[in-house]
Amino acid sequence: MSSLLLTKKKIPAGPGGALLRRQAEAHPYNFAYRVRWARAATLLPLGALLIFGAGCKQQKQPSPDVWATVNGQDIKRDDVDKYYRTRVSPEGQEPSQEEALSLKLNVLDELINNEILLERAKKLNLEASDGEVEDKFTEMKSPFTEDEFQRQLKERGVTADDLKRDLRRQLSIQKLLNREVVAKITITDQDVSDFYSANKAQFNVAEPQYRIAQIVVTPRKEPQIRNRKNDDATNEAEAQRKVKMLMDRLSSGADFAQLAMDYSEDMNTTTTGGDLGYVPESALNQSDPALKKMVVGMKPGQVSPVLQVKDGYRILKLVTRESPGQRGITDPQVQQTIRDTLRNRKEQLLRAAYLAIARDEARVSNYLAEQVIEAAGKLPEAAKTAKPVKPFQP
Repeated sequence: MSSLLLTKKKIPAGPGGALLRRQAEAHPYNFAYRVRWARAATLLPLGALLIFGAGCKQQKQPSPDVWATVNGQDIKRDDVDKYYRTRVSPEGQEPSQEEALSLKLNVLDELINNEILLERAKKLNLEASDGEVEDKFTEMKSPFTEDEFQRQLKERGVTADDLKRDLRRQLSIQKLLNREVVAKITITDQDVSDFYSANKAQFNVAEPQYRIAQIVVTPRKEPQIRNRKNDDATNEAEAQRKVKMLMDRLSSGADFAQLAMDYSEDMNTTTTGGDLGYVPESALNQSDPALKKMVVGMKPGQVSPVLQVKDGYRILKLVTRESPGQRGITDPQVQQTIRDTLRNRKEQLLRAAYLAIARDEARVSNYLAEQVIEAAGKLPEAAKTAKPVKPFQP
């Protein structure tokens, strides 16, 4: 099968962003994929468990553990380290001192931005309510049993209250941006028409395309598991039992995407419900003939039987198929794709401008940056961080 389908290449960026970019390449007019990955660029992800310490008033001589202040509120070293650990793979090569400090400066800058936006949300009475926080907290817990959820928290060294504090911050910032940015975006019919005219060639599908989703099970222990159940078959017997359980549940009407998020062992597609995006027929031609025959013979919405391949087992679903040819502007999918693309472009522009203004109006001191300059980058203690932990898997 194509590398998209069976052997996902290791990617430098986050799994969501890389997958969306790859989907854009595979599908000529899937513009929404090209930009959706960047929508949360000014926000830290919920699953990162970014938890701030309580702030204090700025001191003339900050203590060594204070790395920045925003309008007198402290951002401490522990705040940076907590999120830094989620960006460094526990199994990967340890970053050099320069790499570690560079990443920590980037994390600190994001924390500064978040603190600025949170203060604005509070001033505008947009702070998330207790009910909103509880609803989101319940949503994050829902895929787990209580014991599984508590184990996840313990493994990552956080408490339920820590998570709720982080959720309140993230929800508050999102409410602010929804009112101050998203609400100002309008997409007219003329905007859609102009975009289509300028990019008409992009809406010409040159060959049949197959949008495929997959559930992956391997008979070996994976270095990283990112499914919601933290479930991993480690030998052949476990793998066979697992795929049988999955097929039984699918036969009983279980949702394919939900099962993929809960159990699939492909770290690059679990968060998208196993969605691989559009795979062109030319890519299928390079795959195992039996696999190509299976995909081509399936009807949209159909789920395949268990397929045994060299690295384990696959269960495939054909989401939809696209025939070749020019897509007109009246095509509902073309309309939605263009509107999503334009909306995301404008949102990114307005977010960047809004943050720039908010930052100009804030009093920010970045003490870590000052220390890095003063020490010419030689800050071995600041570069050290406790062993990375697994990111929380909502």
